Amino acid sequence: MTTKMYIKDYPRPGFVRENWINLNGEWDCGFDDGNIGERNGWHINFTGDRKITVPFTYETKASGIGDESHHPHVWYHRQLDISPDMAGKQVLLHFQAVDYIAKVWVNGIFVGSHQGGYAAFSFDITPYINIGEANHLTVKAEDSLDATQPRGKQRWVENNFECFYVQTTGIWQSVWLECVNSVHVDSVKITPDIDTRSVSLAYQVKGDLSAGDIRLETVISLKGRQVKQVSLTIDRPWLQLDVDLVHEANGPWKSRLWSPNHPNLYDVEFILYRGDEKLDHVYAYFGMRKISIEKSKVLLNNIPIYQRLVLDQGYWPDSHLSPPSEEALIEDIDRMLAMGYNGVRKHMKVEDARFLYWCDVKGLLVWSEMAAPFEFNDNTIQKFTTEWMEVVRQQYNHPSIITWVPFNESWGVPNIAKDVRQQKLTEAIYHLTKAFDPHRPVISNDGWEHTVSDILTLHDYVETKEEFVKRYANKDDITSNEISFNNSRYAYADGYKYGGQPIIISEFGGIALQTGTGWGYGNQESTMEGYIARFRGIHEAIRETDYIVGYCYTQITDVQQEVNGVMNDRREPKIPIETIREVNLG
Repeated sequence: MTTKMYIKDYPRPGFVRENWINLNGEWDCGFDDGNIGERNGWHINFTGDRKITVPFTYETKASGIGDESHHPHVWYHRQLDISPDMAGKQVLLHFQAVDYIAKVWVNGIFVGSHQGGYAAFSFDITPYINIGEANHLTVKAEDSLDATQPRGKQRWVENNFECFYVQTTGIWQSVWLECVNSVHVDSVKITPDIDTRSVSLAYQVKGDLSAGDIRLETVISLKGRQVKQVSLTIDRPWLQLDVDLVHEANGPWKSRLWSPNHPNLYDVEFILYRGDEKLDHVYAYFGMRKISIEKSKVLLNNIPIYQRLVLDQGYWPDSHLSPPSEEALIEDIDRMLAMGYNGVRKHMKVEDARFLYWCDVKGLLVWSEMAAPFEFNDNTIQKFTTEWMEVVRQQYNHPSIITWVPFNESWGVPNIAKDVRQQKLTEAIYHLTKAFDPHRPVISNDGWEHTVSDILTLHDYVETKEEFVKRYANKDDITSNEISFNNSRYAYADGYKYGGQPIIISEFGGIALQTGTGWGYGNQESTMEGYIARFRGIHEAIRETDYIVGYCYTQITDVQQEVNGVMNDRREPKIPIETIREVNLG
């Protein structure tokens, strides 16, 4: 069941207005390898020497270009048709993601810029447009091979290597317009509290409020029935309201909570008025759920949950990081659920908001992970911190997200085991994340060399059940740095120690069927029977280790030269889905 105001292909389904224009499709495009465009006035009069299909990057077949070489400066242009009924309104231009720096002009006038390849951003373009006339939108995307910028699995050399793939340059998620009143709801941070049976709403309202007589109606419903309506006078741009949800209209309280088996979602409408005039109407949703940690267990709604996650890098052969369609996202989620997984770790990618929406709707748990840089210096600190906090704010309301993963395997902090500066960065990010979101676990450095972390996560690609059982026979050997991982990496960085956190094997497996090309972890299996036996054995070893409370299998699909998915990159299973499900469900 979808939410009350589900609109197919709407780029931001957690905060919906009906009046929007999709700008995806054919744009003019051109490469500017000499970086002469700004000096030569391309922002004023640019038509490009080729066409590109947005939101697919020029490196992909789906874009219509398919050039995998690195072009550091890419220009885009298209016409904007602003209808007369937008007169007197504010026109907001939204970009869901542009990698890495975006500069934007409307009718030759500079509107603004944004740095960061994974976070969404917006501009108010009202002062720059001409109502009822042809308008021109020009975007310059600047990307580099700089290893200090958060880049995830994007290569920073000419060719693919190991598990690093073709770079992503420019617009790679949706571009769209939205028409709003000058006074409108800018955002609402929604925080559920199942223990008090209430929800906290932190509103931010933009515009001139000095005229007064502005009120905000909040209408909450569940399964089509209204359960609460509250009215709030708006006299300042930021307000917070706690709403009591104790009601009996829709059955017992537990039946209203969000969980994988019962992903109940409350619909909520925010309707802004000045007197009797409606200024804004936004549709959103939330789930009443709680993530907590107690006695080395992860609890969902105060009940221990065993996490059966699968690692997903979110690549497609013809469109790379950009999903080819919303249906493709839904199909991936359905496959994961059919295989018996109750969650997904989005690896080295900040995923499309539509993916998170469908995880909310279908009940798939999510670990949200930041794309990593690969060098450490002062620039790394500033770039990473700014973009990570943008991501956390944008994804906060999704009930499916139950864990934040800012760092992975010491990428970007390569000497964290002993370097105090690198340790302090992970501590700072941990505490910044907790300051904004104290309700979800944060993993400081997924895989090993943890500093401050709510969960101890380990990456271990041992191949056999027997080897795993032997390595993990003594919990203290693991937690006290007696046993190493991946060539002398240990569970904790120097100066840090285990404090009773839950232990999860957050990467393992990575089994590849013999292909003659590509790579997986360890030896490739020559037969399906050998693959299944190894797959089954390593899962059994993890489940039989009683102090381990969950796992994340590597991985759901092959990605370019990496061939260790349970499906190939075309989403064709290598072994029967029923077998995977039976192994996962034990």
